[in-house]
Amino acid sequence: MKKLIYALAFMPLLVSAQDKLSENNYKIFSVKANREIKLDEIIADMATNDVLFFGEEHNDSVDHYLEKTILEKLYKQYGANTTLSMEMFERDVQATMNEYLTGLVQEKYFKKDARVWGNYRDYRPMVEYAKENKIDVICANAPSRYTNIAGRKGQLALLALPFESRANFAPVPYDTASGAYHDKLTGIPIHGPAATDTAKNKGKDTAKANPMMMMGDFNLVMAQSLWDATMAWSIFDYRKWGKANRHKKVFQVNGRFHSDEGFGAVAQLKNFDKKIKTLVISSDCDSTFPNIKWDDYKKNGDYIVITDPKVPKTYDDNPSQPKKENREVKKEVRKEKTKSVLHHKKSKHKQK
Repeated sequence: MKKLIYALAFMPLLVSAQDKLSENNYKIFSVKANREIKLDEIIADMATNDVLFFGEEHNDSVDHYLEKTILEKLYKQYGANTTLSMEMFERDVQATMNEYLTGLVQEKYFKKDARVWGNYRDYRPMVEYAKENKIDVICANAPSRYTNIAGRKGQLALLALPFESRANFAPVPYDTASGAYHDKLTGIPIHGPAATDTAKNKGKDTAKANPMMMMGDFNLVMAQSLWDATMAWSIFDYRKWGKANRHKKVFQVNGRFHSDEGFGAVAQLKNFDKKIKTLVISSDCDSTFPNIKWDDYKKNGDYIVITDPKVPKTYDDNPSQPKKENREVKKEVRKEKTKSVLHHKKSKHKQK
């Protein structure tokens, strides 16, 4: 009860903080038009495109505001032909996501079973909007246990896994990063999915440094390529099932390293479907806002978003925070189990 009262007390503060964000906190540049534009122009552009990639900074408050706004606008424009796809969920929890979207599963159990990221509060508005409006959500990413295998033993080692396990990542063999993307990838120290909150990292993808990346013999390119390929495969796999899915507008949300310059998941998707049409939004934060030197960013995508650096980030370097959230979920589950046992004992006592 105390926890509930505490949460309710601070809920208005959270809501009001979101409400304060607006189009004044970001600027959008169209590379093709070579000018600043309004968000609605991107939504209109999706009329002749299939997939919209949003390359985010994982802890950027404005990015999360924008993502929710884009999802709302896509749904308003394209209705039931709108689908959300997310790096933040892995393929093996797709059934868990589908169950939650029906409204039958309580959120605390969904969060536990779906292994949500430590900053799930940033993505929750999109999931809840999808739930309210019956929008499909693709759990696009490869589980880390498989990228770990690929990084340690190579992609062919994945073929030794049981057949049912292989449904959770892109078909083997998958294309591996090469050329400029390979150079870009090997030029960074470590990169991985944001399973927990991360260090401040201005101007870079803020995904969490996964411990497996730090192993001396670990092949980062092989692992990263499986992440990219699996997100692409998840979209391709979804769209190939039935005519209805084939014509849906997919909104893919991921760390910008996975889609900047049309590399990563974007290139992988075009390997699976040569005819698919994509748009890439690359978002960054720049101290020069609102007077941005757009030439510095043009190569990153079809549309460039620069956010207001004065808006606080959603989290900082505090790795204990996600663990605390996970502990809270487990605590709630234990509490529910205790209530159930007590209720059962009480019922048996009444029967006697």
